[in-house]
Amino acid sequence: MKLKIPFYYHILLFSGLFVTFYLWDIGVNNQKMDFVFSSLYFAFNAGFVFSIFIVYLLNFYTFCDWFLNKKRLLFYVLSIPVSLLIFAGVRYFMQEIVIFEITGIHNYAQKTRELTYYVRDNFFFGLPSIVLSALSYLFWQFQETYKHNQQLLLENKKAELQMLKSQVSPHFLFNTLNSFYSQLILKDDEMAADVLVLSDLLRYVITETDKEEVLLSKEIQFIQNYIHLQKKRFEDQLYLDFEIEGNYSTEKILSAALIHFIENVFKHGKLNNPDKKAIISIRIEEHFLELSTFNYNVEGENYSSTGIGFENLTKRLEYTYKNQFILEKTAENDTFKTYLKIPLKK
Repeated sequence: MKLKIPFYYHILLFSGLFVTFYLWDIGVNNQKMDFVFSSLYFAFNAGFVFSIFIVYLLNFYTFCDWFLNKKRLLFYVLSIPVSLLIFAGVRYFMQEIVIFEITGIHNYAQKTRELTYYVRDNFFFGLPSIVLSALSYLFWQFQETYKHNQQLLLENKKAELQMLKSQVSPHFLFNTLNSFYSQLILKDDEMAADVLVLSDLLRYVITETDKEEVLLSKEIQFIQNYIHLQKKRFEDQLYLDFEIEGNYSTEKILSAALIHFIENVFKHGKLNNPDKKAIISIRIEEHFLELSTFNYNVEGENYSSTGIGFENLTKRLEYTYKNQFILEKTAENDTFKTYLKIPLKK
């Protein structure tokens, strides 16, 4: 999860720290300084705090984001000496080069400006900035995660309420379809079979889509049933290449993760032209599934799949698979392509 922290937070934090550190340092050392010495003392302290600030930002936006965010603790620990070396370099540049050029005075004596001593001494001074940066990052990460989870809980509650409101009608329709099937089986086998397929579709929607995960076999069966009924609607005018490659048995995926893309091919695609076939491809490997769709858009329609349904699905994918999925969509001229890659669970 990429943290979105207002930069002024860091400015305010270090402004407060600088004032506190400066006043505390004067108080501890009981400094009684004239204007020149006071200005020089202020400059060295400002250079010191600026060096801390640079390393704080570097650690916050780089190493914490690369390693702490992804729980790669060993890599993060290994990055700490790098941050400390950078701190020593920035402080040396500020105090021993910039301020020296202006004032002609060094902060460190000649002997202590030797490389090994200077770096070793600044390891001690630089470490608090790294600790502060890591704690600050973890605090904001906790805040963002909590806010994200609360939003998901709210959306789930709304979805549950909507589902309860809408279940009465589907159950009634489901029972009615079963009644039709019982009557049609004696008169029209083909129509009875279609009613049974529609009944299976409805059963899946009612019993499976409210679950977090479903068997991949059920999701694919739902897609096959959906396409079967669409073929009936188009009669002999449906030009679609649909293929499934790979084996599956006990694998599980996020419920209703695939049907959104299939539905949009039929909703927005131009499917009655034999020279402009749509393509739906599902490829199943041992640990992941890939779904690809391609279609020509209906004339006058500029579909980009940025509606509420797509946004909700993206949030569900992010919540379930974190950064382990790939979701791409491409709109070019009058065509639209999507690609989804998600891990499979046993």
